[in-house]
Amino acid sequence: MKKIKVHIADDHKILIDGIIAVLSSEENIEVVGYSLTGKDVLNWFASNEADILILDINMPKVDGIGVLQNFLEQGFQQKVIVLSSYDETKLIKEVLKIGANGFLAKKCAGENIVEAINAVYNGKQYFSKSIQEKLLSTFTKQLTKSDLPSQDGSFFSSLTPREIEVLRLIAKQYNSKEISKLLHISVNTVETHRKNLISKLNVKNVVGLAIYAVKNNIV
Repeated sequence: MKKIKVHIADDHKILIDGIIAVLSSEENIEVVGYSLTGKDVLNWFASNEADILILDINMPKVDGIGVLQNFLEQGFQQKVIVLSSYDETKLIKEVLKIGANGFLAKKCAGENIVEAINAVYNGKQYFSKSIQEKLLSTFTKQLTKSDLPSQDGSFFSSLTPREIEVLRLIAKQYNSKEISKLLHISVNTVETHRKNLISKLNVKNVVGLAIYAVKNNIV
């Protein structure tokens, strides 16, 4: 069994020890290192490898945002789950924009960390339930009727049956590879459908597609 290699970065050693204790019973996960400062994270990844970085935002020397920006600039391929005591929508949007693959509130870390690691490793984004509710609430409030037409609207009527199938699966958080297997089509075809949906429905990203699907009872 290939183990998921995890590095933990937080300025509180007691929290790191707690996460290590939780992960120690998981046969498919291995903690390969930890850092107490952002600078230590960058130094560690300069000569070591891990599949996933669990990253605190508030750290000395270089904060989590700085680490993410450095990863983006250097083209690092590691996936990142942000762990923070703060769950403001602005912060969540910022870390997603610069490359984070998931976001966990520290208060939920113990119960959600294993699920988050497995989801992110398999190509999905992961947010704890409270974060999902906050994001959905924020995006829904920002949308108007003109942004999000009903099922009788011209946008919805322009969708093909296959596009509706793809939209439904996207809203259920399946990635392109999983959708291709379920619908027996190529990954490239799924990506084409995704791009067409974003264009036809006049949304900016997958979050917009998911909200459209929920608001129009497609899921």
